[in-house]
Amino acid sequence: MSLPFSRAHPRMKVMSDNGTRKDQTTLEGQVLIAMPGMSDPRFQKSLVYVCTHGEDGAMGLIVNKRAERLTVAALLRRLDLPASEDHEQMPVRYGGPVETMRGFVLHSADYPGDEGTLQVDDEVSMSFSMDVLRDIAEGNGPRRVAIALGYSGWAPGQLEGELQMNGWLYCPPDEEMLFGDEDGEEKWDKALAKIGVDPALLGAGGTA
Repeated sequence: MSLPFSRAHPRMKVMSDNGTRKDQTTLEGQVLIAMPGMSDPRFQKSLVYVCTHGEDGAMGLIVNKRAERLTVAALLRRLDLPASEDHEQMPVRYGGPVETMRGFVLHSADYPGDEGTLQVDDEVSMSFSMDVLRDIAEGNGPRRVAIALGYSGWAPGQLEGELQMNGWLYCPPDEEMLFGDEDGEEKWDKALAKIGVDPALLGAGGTA
């Protein structure tokens, strides 16, 4: 097995051709909110936490859909790791349609991780090594955690194109949006409400 929430207009720093720093807009640390007209059924009414976004494309994890009939306890047992009663209640998430048998752990940044950990911002990290799963199984893992199978990926310029076609809105997440037990449309509605949008007033014209 292998991500504060207040950055409404986040930026990242990249190197220009002459070696100086320049700003490039990035959606890292934001949650994409699928518009009602999303043409891909795998992403309908989905929320995608963006872990990386830059010149090479983007990668994120869906945070409001469950992997069918799979709990964290069952996953840990498949890996010969101990599972507690708490793990029985934790769903494994459907992170996206790419590499659906590969695991990713989105978690609070209090867990330092290792070379298999990407710190997205001061609050959230993503790990994709067995070490974090062992620590979770032994009760030494992150304070908040969401385990996902698969991920969502975009080629260079693809996400920008989908945004221009009104396929997505985006918002800064909070912990419950990323790690809370609510799923599906309920969490999607709350994400829209966070940015002051009434789902009933959205048209179905935005596609991706």
